Amino acid sequence: MDNKLIVLAGATGNLGGRIARALLQRGAGLIALVRYGSAPGKVDELRTLGATIAEVDFSSLAALTSACSGASCVISALSGLREVIVESQTLLLNAALKAGVPRFIPSDYCIDFTKLPPGTNRNLDWRREFRERVDGAPLAATSILNGAFADMLTGQAPIILFKWKRVLYWEDADQRMDFTTIDDTAAFTAAAALDSATPRFLRIAGDQLNARELASAASEVTGHTFRLFRAGGLGRLQTVIKVARAVFPASTALYPPWQGMQYLHNMFSGQAILDPLDNDRYPRMHWTTVRDVLAEGNTR
Repeated sequence: MDNKLIVLAGATGNLGGRIARALLQRGAGLIALVRYGSAPGKVDELRTLGATIAEVDFSSLAALTSACSGASCVISALSGLREVIVESQTLLLNAALKAGVPRFIPSDYCIDFTKLPPGTNRNLDWRREFRERVDGAPLAATSILNGAFADMLTGQAPIILFKWKRVLYWEDADQRMDFTTIDDTAAFTAAAALDSATPRFLRIAGDQLNARELASAASEVTGHTFRLFRAGGLGRLQTVIKVARAVFPASTALYPPWQGMQYLHNMFSGQAILDPLDNDRYPRMHWTTVRDVLAEGNTR
């Protein structure tokens, strides 16, 4: 078995593509699992980087098992609803087991769902469900928990409101939150995949800031004064979530509006804070701060 041969599922996605690049930069052999009919441009890009492409039927245990043969670790960067996070990952896990792969990294890459009560976040409940399956399997699993993707602060996450020069928060402006860029998460995941002695969970954060510190960073980077805007307490946010979910259930959408609100509730509650951090595990890692992210976004 080649201890540098890694199998990666979800390699054509945003995070998966960056994990692929990080693995190849570290000298790993990479087999990228792609679905039949995947975007040719993304597949060609992976091939150009040096990945071996394995087109597979993700519903076929035999096909997945064959693709995983000889690997030292299987990484999942799959994204989707329960049928993907629970069922497809279970099939991938079983394929890794049948192929004799000793290690598995599931598609978690999130806030610390291990500290959250069930029912507080639909997407994280699926990860909790899969955790039970992977923990019952006879192989070593490692989940990477990175908080929120810092890249989202430049637009997608409704926290820094650039148009109105406000930083929105719920409950407590001093509650610290975890942020890590997609690139840093990918680089750390690649390092962990090549590390044969990882624990069950690795927790990382490129930065940990509260709403006051976010406002200060945004003000410094943009040259405009950003002020705090308290939207209400966590009780009000929970009520808004319930109403939004009742009116717009969007059960087949990965990120309906109320799902994003659930993440905000988890983060501002402080329950999902990452501690202790494993940032120092790999000396080659360079961590991107929130200020770095905002500065880059401000130049666009």
